Amino acid sequence: MNLEQDIITVRPAETVDTIQRLPNFVGISEQTAGAQGLSMNLVVIPPGAKAEPHYHDGYETAIYLLEGRVETFYGENLAKSVVNQKGDFIFIPNGVPHQPVNLSQTEAALALVARNDPNEQESVQVYRFSPGLGAAL
Repeated sequence: MNLEQDIITVRPAETVDTIQRLPNFVGISEQTAGAQGLSMNLVVIPPGAKAEPHYHDGYETAIYLLEGRVETFYGENLAKSVVNQKGDFIFIPNGVPHQPVNLSQTEAALALVARNDPNEQESVQVYRFSPGLGAAL
């Protein structure tokens, strides 16, 4: 039991740029709240937008889709895909390359994203691939 710690409230007022190239409201992280083992953010995928293909090196990701429909391409050369909608919980294992795409051309998709990484942007790695070669570059 820890009786001396305070509860921290974070009210992000603006988005930050991310390696994934999506607007992100940073909620809980080591920097904002002193978290030691997790981060939680609100990610916005603008209408018709897609993230930079990427993976999280050494960390798992849990997502709750608050609004919208998103197709996520994933795996080797992003050859697989899954479509998720509002209300879906999504789990992305450590190291799985992925690229979410907002299927709406008129409305933003919103997702609450949690990782077991208090500095979640430090684990993001851009995924370079060649669709015709069958292997990541």
